[in-house]
Amino acid sequence: MKKQLILALLLLGMQVPLSAQATYQPTEENVKAREAFQDNKFGIFLHWGVYSMLATGEWTMTNNNLNYKEYAKLASGFYPSKFDASQWVSAIKASGAKYICITTRHHDGFSMFDTKCSDYNIVKATPFKRDILKELAGECAKQGIKLHLYYSHLDWTREDYPWGRTGRGTGRPNAKGDWKSYYRFMNNQLTELLTNYGPVGAIWFDGWWDQDQNPDFNWELPEQYALIHRLQPACLVGNNHHQTPFEGEDFQMFERDLPGENASGLSGQSIGQLPLETCETMNGMWGYKITDQNYKSPKELIHYLVKAAGKNANLLMNIGPQPNGELPAIAVERLKAVGDWMAVYGETIYGTRGGSIHAHDWGVTTQKGNKLYVHILKLQDKALFLPIESKRVKKAVVFKDRTPLHLTKMKEGIVVQLTTVPDDVDYVLELTIG
Repeated sequence: MKKQLILALLLLGMQVPLSAQATYQPTEENVKAREAFQDNKFGIFLHWGVYSMLATGEWTMTNNNLNYKEYAKLASGFYPSKFDASQWVSAIKASGAKYICITTRHHDGFSMFDTKCSDYNIVKATPFKRDILKELAGECAKQGIKLHLYYSHLDWTREDYPWGRTGRGTGRPNAKGDWKSYYRFMNNQLTELLTNYGPVGAIWFDGWWDQDQNPDFNWELPEQYALIHRLQPACLVGNNHHQTPFEGEDFQMFERDLPGENASGLSGQSIGQLPLETCETMNGMWGYKITDQNYKSPKELIHYLVKAAGKNANLLMNIGPQPNGELPAIAVERLKAVGDWMAVYGETIYGTRGGSIHAHDWGVTTQKGNKLYVHILKLQDKALFLPIESKRVKKAVVFKDRTPLHLTKMKEGIVVQLTTVPDDVDYVLELTIG
């Protein structure tokens, strides 16, 4: 493994020409990974780092203009004694989630893995001295959960990162930085992540937007994406840049919004042809914030998951682990509640694509083969109109108990007659389409 890493690092000097990515063609492994990613439908996001010690969220360094040298002292007290990878993965698996995405390095620059590229990491800079990513990767492999890795493109600590619109008050001395040095550092770290931790489902980039006020800034993404695809062809590349997908990316993400919506102001981009994922917080923050106990109810979380599936997207639901290494108890409760629902209705989510009937006020549809699942989330009536030709519906039942449904043919579709006004979290109908 060490020989592989050294070889990969040496190859970094042989950068892939821009033209190599201009006509990016995903490998067969990559295409299969995209399909599997869409089938999985549900993942858990973990924002965890030394910022959890301050319990004020992951942006606290720039929000409070904390000096980068003073902030770095947090690492000497970071000792998450209750971290247990098996407990984490078991709780997450119980939710019905199929993959985990964890922050390997967030904007504060602290690496949550044993990197050789900087001493500012959980093994060298903390008394904990354990590679939590190695432990998590091993447990994910053991329990059959895919592992995705968040990686920040920006850094509020490193002096070689050119200043963007955030982190300007952290005390770094040189606004221009040294891009060649920083770019080499990032690619060396990515090489480590894709060499030392087994199969990686995806690299989840964030921070491109930090240089949006510098229109001539060149992130050199094509070469970086090519590096990832060369090291692990099946590894998907996604970038939280709030734009339509760039060349070389394998899935499109939306932050705090369902595809086609823009309530958060971060997702006005058009929807492309790649697999889709939306990320959302379980409470109001990504990183741990002690004063934020406003967790979404199980019903709200299930509705978001179902609506995402109805819009042909995955849901990446976030939890901010505590500084002691535990997942918040209320988050674990929510995971179980969602898992209990998925144990019954997972068939209507996993492996599906957005249904042929678009989202309405009453809910959404998902589809798998000849099965159309009608997810009724809000209906104040015992009748539901569906814009679908009656001759196409070969059979219609209530999913949970297989009760047959009566259908009335209309000019523009059919009316499904229900025996009662739905009051389930999600009242699911199953239509067999011919």
